[in-house]
Amino acid sequence: MEKIFIILGLAGQLMFSARFLVQWIASEKRKKSIVPISFWFLSLFGSFLLLIYAIYRKDIVFTLGQLFGFIVYIRNLLIIKNTKKIEKNIKKGKLK
Repeated sequence: MEKIFIILGLAGQLMFSARFLVQWIASEKRKKSIVPISFWFLSLFGSFLLLIYAIYRKDIVFTLGQLFGFIVYIRNLLIIKNTKKIEKNIKKGKLK
């Protein structure tokens, strides 16, 4: 069981770290700072796996850190979703 949680923790850390690479590549392509939606999904899923690992390790500091981030990532994804919905309605002429 220990090996499963170590693999889970490593996978979470890999996903969590990959988000910076994704953000860097997106910014380089556009020649300005960009935070693509994939950054937030990698943050969310990586944080989720790390949260599970932190709970398994019974590390309150690690758990609280991941839990707070988890809330921020979900909120950012909701903001993006709502913004896209508003932009879509503006294009359709439903909002001004």
